[in-house]
Amino acid sequence: MAVLGIDIGGSKIAVGRVNRQAEVGGLRVLPTLASSGAEVSLAQVWRAVEAGIGPEVEAIGICAPGPLDAAAGVVLNPPNLPGWREVPLARMAREKFGLPVSLENDCNAAGLAEARYGAGKGHSLVFYAAIGTGIGSGIVWGGKIFRGAHGAGAEAGHMTIDYRSAIQCACGAAGCIEALASGRVFDEAGDEDLDELAVRLGAWLGGVISLLDPGIIVIGGGVAQTGEPLFARLRAAAVRWTVNPFAGQIPIVPAHFGTESGVIGAALVAMENAR
Repeated sequence: MAVLGIDIGGSKIAVGRVNRQAEVGGLRVLPTLASSGAEVSLAQVWRAVEAGIGPEVEAIGICAPGPLDAAAGVVLNPPNLPGWREVPLARMAREKFGLPVSLENDCNAAGLAEARYGAGKGHSLVFYAAIGTGIGSGIVWGGKIFRGAHGAGAEAGHMTIDYRSAIQCACGAAGCIEALASGRVFDEAGDEDLDELAVRLGAWLGGVISLLDPGIIVIGGGVAQTGEPLFARLRAAAVRWTVNPFAGQIPIVPAHFGTESGVIGAALVAMENAR
């Protein structure tokens, strides 16, 4: 069985065919063109599907930024996709391409890929964060995605770490970690600012550790490419901002997968739903 996995991000759409061994073939990346509005960015999604679909594809798995309703297949109101409000993406894709379609939060999907086949393999509780255009997160517990009571959980990128901040997030709240330390901020920062950014992320991760006590923290997205200088700072900062006495034993590591993480995770969800 091959499943077409599609990862819709704020700046790019990745698509590829995924087999039962989580191997990706025909990976392609298209621009999302999100700033041009919903009609244009949706057209890019359909182009991505058309670029990857073939006779061997039996289902389609899509992941997109939250908040979304995975069970209903509806994208609700993602801050990084302007104009996407109550978009019934799974139904639209199903009607357009005539195949079963599953929808999942992008970081839930990427976290699932990392927990089962990547850096988090072997850990029962994995916290995954993607630091790129925004900051998204996913929690995989016992090999399953944790979605919360209403399916909208694990949006840790919109946790406020400074409610007095004058910096407002696209979600409408002040001082979200996404607004204070996302890839946009890193893009604008010089080396002298890396310590401050690591402290912000470390304070956030310390709170995550206090709440979840994860077995491992896996960091993906473009910022993860900063490498060990960033990760060493994160490990040092996180232990200062948590009450968890085991924090120093919790690895904070870069993701194993790159562009294909969401593609693999979206396909895994679609495979499970097809059983």
